[in-house]
Amino acid sequence: MTIAGLRRDYQTGQQTATDVIERIFDRIEVEGLSPIWISLSDRAEALERTATVDPSLPLAGIPFAVKDNIDVEGMATTAGCPSFAYQATRTATVVNRLTDAGAILIGKTNLDQFATGLTGVRSPYGACSSVFDERYISGGSSSGSAVAVAKGLCAFALGTDTAGSGRVPAAFNGLVGLKPTRGLLSTTGIVPACRSLDCVSIFTVSAADAGTVWRVAQGFDAADPYSRTAAAGAGAAPWLTGTFRFAVP
Repeated sequence: MTIAGLRRDYQTGQQTATDVIERIFDRIEVEGLSPIWISLSDRAEALERTATVDPSLPLAGIPFAVKDNIDVEGMATTAGCPSFAYQATRTATVVNRLTDAGAILIGKTNLDQFATGLTGVRSPYGACSSVFDERYISGGSSSGSAVAVAKGLCAFALGTDTAGSGRVPAAFNGLVGLKPTRGLLSTTGIVPACRSLDCVSIFTVSAADAGTVWRVAQGFDAADPYSRTAAAGAGAAPWLTGTFRFAVP
């Protein structure tokens, strides 16, 4: 499941966004929440939003998930710790940007408790395993977000990355894990592991999809003291304007 593929199918009529969202909720109902999900969006509300979303939006009808240390209004934020859980009264800035672009939130995903760990097994909600072999760890701390994308339960997911939490589970599940430069994606509405180092990470199947999500999600946020605006024309591949040799040790 990719953003580019879904957008193509929606435009050509091969499948509808409503059909996609219905199938995802059906699968979760059969497979169960644990260990990937901690909570789900209301199915009826998600389907109603899918049916009425503006198809011209860049992420119209695209299903996504967020790590459960990221606030979504009306849903509990647990950070992987039931006794810490609270009901969020506001939605994190980065999530608002994605839903404003038409993305459909499926639910909130499991994590190493308080986003501290790189294995994906430190959670009272269960331990995720690699999609390649259930005997092996999924990597963490953004375990549920990575596995949800790798299993095709959403097209992209948000995690957080302070010391590898967005890249380790991506590597262990065959995904792209993008850790943007600190400050380019707002961390307002996120339970911090280390506030000065935290980044929102992006899980996708392809680098092109990661770029699509990054472009929608970025932007200055006055409520985030570490937020900043990317320099005009700045990119992650300066070598594209000249000769570059890539070596594999």
